[in-house]
Amino acid sequence: MPSYDAPMPSEREQLVDAAINHLTSMKAGGRRFISLAPETIEALNRPPVPSPSLTRKLIPAAPPSLSLAPMEYSMTINSSGKAAGAGAGSMTVVASANGAGSSSLNRTEALKELRERALVCMKCQNLAAARTNVVFGVGSADAQLMFVGEAPGVDEDRQGEPFVGAAGQLLTKIIQTMGLSRETVYIANILKCRPDTPGQASGNRKPTADEMRTCIPYLHSQIDIIRPKVLVALGATAVEGLLGQAGGISRLRGNWQEYRGIPLMPTFHPAYLLRNMALSEKRKVWEDMLLVMEKLDMPVSEKQRGFFLSKS
Repeated sequence: MPSYDAPMPSEREQLVDAAINHLTSMKAGGRRFISLAPETIEALNRPPVPSPSLTRKLIPAAPPSLSLAPMEYSMTINSSGKAAGAGAGSMTVVASANGAGSSSLNRTEALKELRERALVCMKCQNLAAARTNVVFGVGSADAQLMFVGEAPGVDEDRQGEPFVGAAGQLLTKIIQTMGLSRETVYIANILKCRPDTPGQASGNRKPTADEMRTCIPYLHSQIDIIRPKVLVALGATAVEGLLGQAGGISRLRGNWQEYRGIPLMPTFHPAYLLRNMALSEKRKVWEDMLLVMEKLDMPVSEKQRGFFLSKS
């Protein structure tokens, strides 16, 4: 019987296989995101060098559409250990520099693709069965400021947009008082579906830890795509989801935290201000927003500094 010697894999192929194996083992250990250095992005953009043993074979050039933008690279390793599109059970490798090298169109398209996946998500059967709409997120793909809340309520579930009820109207006023708009920031939640309330005609409930763990990869991807300069976590549940810190928001608010290199400001949820209308509580949230504005190098007027200060 004739023997056929398979060609030895090229050095590049060996490195790719080793990288996939390493990423797969990291995923098995619980890692979901890693960063790539600019030098690595550069190396990945270089065309492969053919192995000497393959010089007589026709090697088609990679299509131009596969070239990577400078400082931007995304790859997903699925459960089988193969490179694939992002999806359930995947680990995403992301490199970015706060939007450097990535166009607004790329980010908009990436958010659109992510939204389409979220809209058909059925990971939480109880939430999928009870929801009217998946509430993905709203705002600009170029936003420098991103607000993160807890979960949709009944109004959000009905309209498919976050923060449109009474608490959302108050958040919109806060954003406008900062000199911004809902169209220039980005607003999302830890959960994309309203937590179901079986047996209840009204009201909301806090997401469970399992629900947050299942859904939060969508939020991680939103943040990775947009790369805002500042994050605002609205309420204790948002802080817990983003930072894994369970604790009183009263202790955390007003103190800068960090989410994977991005400054994060915890503050009270607007719903809290609707329950507690004291001027002092409104002032606390506004002081947090003044810190956010300063972090973003936004101009702050004397009038803005004086909001909610006692006149006595």
